[in-house]
Amino acid sequence: MGTEKGEIKRKHEDLDDAEEPVVKIREPIVQSRLCPYLDTINRTVLDFDFEKLCSVSLTRINVYACLVCGKYFQGRGPSTHAYLHSVGEGHHVFLNLHTLRFYCLPDNYEIIDSSLDDIKYVLNPTFKKANIAVLDITDKVSRACDGTLYRPGVVGLNNIKANDYCNVVLQALSHVVPLRDYFLREDNYIGIKRPPGDNNVILVQRFGELIRKLWNPRNFKAHVSPHEMLQAVVLCSKKKFQITSQGDPVEFLSWFLNALHLALNGTKKPTSSIIYKTFLGAMKIHSQLIPPIDATDKEKDALMMTAEYVETYVDSPFLFLAADLPPPPLFKDEFRENIIPQVSLFTLLSQFNGVQQKEYKTYKENFLKRFELTRLPRYIILNIKRFTKNTFFVEKNPTIINFPIRGVDFGDILSADVRAKHGCTTYDLLANIVHDGEPTKGTYRVHILHKATGKWFEMQDLHVTEILPQMITLTEAYIQIWEQSTVSSDVEMS
Repeated sequence: MGTEKGEIKRKHEDLDDAEEPVVKIREPIVQSRLCPYLDTINRTVLDFDFEKLCSVSLTRINVYACLVCGKYFQGRGPSTHAYLHSVGEGHHVFLNLHTLRFYCLPDNYEIIDSSLDDIKYVLNPTFKKANIAVLDITDKVSRACDGTLYRPGVVGLNNIKANDYCNVVLQALSHVVPLRDYFLREDNYIGIKRPPGDNNVILVQRFGELIRKLWNPRNFKAHVSPHEMLQAVVLCSKKKFQITSQGDPVEFLSWFLNALHLALNGTKKPTSSIIYKTFLGAMKIHSQLIPPIDATDKEKDALMMTAEYVETYVDSPFLFLAADLPPPPLFKDEFRENIIPQVSLFTLLSQFNGVQQKEYKTYKENFLKRFELTRLPRYIILNIKRFTKNTFFVEKNPTIINFPIRGVDFGDILSADVRAKHGCTTYDLLANIVHDGEPTKGTYRVHILHKATGKWFEMQDLHVTEILPQMITLTEAYIQIWEQSTVSSDVEMS
């Protein structure tokens, strides 16, 4: 009886032939260690980055990869697409993309051979804690199947059509140590349960897969396609972010971090998810209503004494800081060329010192607001607001920011009592996202610090080049990630 149940289960898992009745019992699959077709496998054409569906029927059920041509087909039983492909093309070695088991068709026996383990690893890379601990210490150069040399973590991302705004964010986040280390270990999030109908758990799984592929030291090629990751983004954002039209990386980053936090069952508590542990800071937002402009001085004094015009504040958490640039000059210089203004990073950060005020206008009322930082996160995401939108067009501010790469003391903008609570307030630049070109037609690239070598690399889609750190400060920075100088590479996995 036990044997019969096992055979029925084998039929259910491995026959994969929709045209035959499911109740039919087959002989158990034969395992073989001697397959004459292993030398026909072509690793240079294998690409497991794309959506795992049959290239003929477009189904996602029981999909097999042909290891000779790299195409995906459904099934393994007679008259299935994989079976017909093996007979028609003479391709015999297939991999079940779900169970990671190898088969020879049309003979239909399972192949057991340790020489195929590298293919399994490329499809599903895994990392042990010991491997993760040395990622930022060991400068390991890997070789792809075509002979291309690459460093794990510093690999290009394919631009499918207009998804470079997503690529730069994903590349930058992949070098944030706590986030990277958390997602490299699938055990940290594989058991997360979400309410029925919540698709955001797919976002967690796909981001984890992408991080593991970016840091895989045994890739067959020196680049990665974020196809499945971006499909999850389109699905979970309800098509707000597309891969066919340019988007704003700031909007994407904000949505992505909040969606990951919720998908990881995060709450309002600062330690409820790896996202909040890494990026969450806090500030006080002081706000005061401004009297009407047409009021007399006497009326203004009287209004300022009322409760409505008393300054109030609210405690507000933040995942990133948005810094305003000074307005660009309206006139050209004597050579009829636009003057490119410059501003210091410390000038931009001064708007968060709790003293500097700024006026904010609404339809009816005007407010004076000032921002006071009360807690700095381990990693500070700084958004430099380059784009101004009005009724007619989007305008870009070309101001260049002067900043050091290392040793920026954010403690200078903290009050004395708040600074005393922080152990270290010095930060080093980790990632720098740049916008080039016109506001609506431009492109994005990212500068990344490779910690094992201390070198900076510029990545724009598939192109990866080493860059001098002095060149980074000359770019039109849009998003920056700053790392606390004393942050250890160890990360809590809870």
